[in-house]
Amino acid sequence: MNIKRIMIAAPKSGSGKTVITCALLQALKNMGKQVVSYKCGPDYIDPMFHKKVIGIPSKNLDTFFTGEEQTKKLFCNGISKYDTIVIEGVMGVFDGLGGVREEGSSYHLAKVTKTPIVLAVDAKGMGRSVIALIAGFLAYDTEHLIRGVILNRISKGYYETIKPLIEKALNISVFGFVSEQKNLHMESRHLGLVLPNELQMIREELQILSESFCKTVSVPSLLTIAECAEELNIPKEDDCAFEKETDTSKRPVIAVAKDEAFCFYYADNLRLLKEYGAEITYFSPMHDKKPPNPCHAILLGGGYPELYAKQLSENKSMRTAIKHAAAKDMPIVAECGGFLYLHDSLVDREQNHYAMVGVVPASCFDTGHLVRFGYIELEEKQSCFLPKGKRIKGHEFHYYDSTDNGADVLAIKPVTGKTYSCMIETKNCWMGFPHLYYPSNPAFAEAFVDKAKKQLFIANEKE
Repeated sequence: MNIKRIMIAAPKSGSGKTVITCALLQALKNMGKQVVSYKCGPDYIDPMFHKKVIGIPSKNLDTFFTGEEQTKKLFCNGISKYDTIVIEGVMGVFDGLGGVREEGSSYHLAKVTKTPIVLAVDAKGMGRSVIALIAGFLAYDTEHLIRGVILNRISKGYYETIKPLIEKALNISVFGFVSEQKNLHMESRHLGLVLPNELQMIREELQILSESFCKTVSVPSLLTIAECAEELNIPKEDDCAFEKETDTSKRPVIAVAKDEAFCFYYADNLRLLKEYGAEITYFSPMHDKKPPNPCHAILLGGGYPELYAKQLSENKSMRTAIKHAAAKDMPIVAECGGFLYLHDSLVDREQNHYAMVGVVPASCFDTGHLVRFGYIELEEKQSCFLPKGKRIKGHEFHYYDSTDNGADVLAIKPVTGKTYSCMIETKNCWMGFPHLYYPSNPAFAEAFVDKAKKQLFIANEKE
């Protein structure tokens, strides 16, 4: 496979990767390119900007989650209809697992996918030191993947002064600059940007940004770099574990919560559920009166339910319906925000108490600080969703805590080996703070769908 591709990476977080990536994506789309994007790492919000704001599909890729060969397969899956790929990096280009290992880093992903890197450098407040900074990254680039630089947050005048100095000293192209965008408000919340739906006029602002970007950055030069990407051997596709059931009445329905409060889902997680035979139907815990009918399992993903606690609490019919479904042993997977929603009550930052679903007999509350952050591997103490002794990979980032985090699963930190107990688990329910990446162990997705199939069988038997 030889498809044009490029990665926007940076020396550190906060260098403007997302702004530059979105501007480039919009520019390529305006040029009529069939462009697709990826986000390196576990972040949910940046792909939402790629997809919802720019209007193109976006998925996550993470070499810690899926290793080199599986990551390559996920990268190649479904890209034949596109002509250009843009990957947004994560943190600093060499920052991987625990900040010390290569796995999970932008650089490792670029190596695996043979993708040229353009380094976005925040040059605000720097003079010739920016040359030393770039030189250090080039010296550490053993695969010679860094092919150029974009300077961020500098003036046109200074750019015209520093660009020839960089190119002469380092023999690398500087493709342009982006001035400081004081009118583009993409504030941070927790790990990522605020949600796209919260940003008024963001489409118009990004269109203006893209037009400005095209005036100060050589997009044709970036495309030339993308065209020089090495040919990538496409791994053989694994056969789907199930034959596709064309009769939807024989496929179990997994109801996926999706609205302002619940929106954190990996595209490949949902794809796996479909491949194992599930029908995906979306519903809103905020606005709907109850889950869809039919419904054979419920997936409550992450998000920010604490911001919509009042609305969620006021929707008593939905809370009652989900509690009733859990009491009837309906399969439920709840991650982070979904886990908060299943509690008896939620206490927000202002100490307001809101009644939640009541499946978890505990209270959750804002701690005011980051409770847990980073990659983990999870192993059940009693096998319910995974084969005995097998692990699934995921990550945590949450400021809320619970009076009962559960103790049915062992969490293992991959770098330090430290362990702690977490998750509330039953035969059919998996509830806790960790976000899972199903492709790291597809058996989890298969088990979840199998549990939903049993519910479908029971429902059919009653008819």
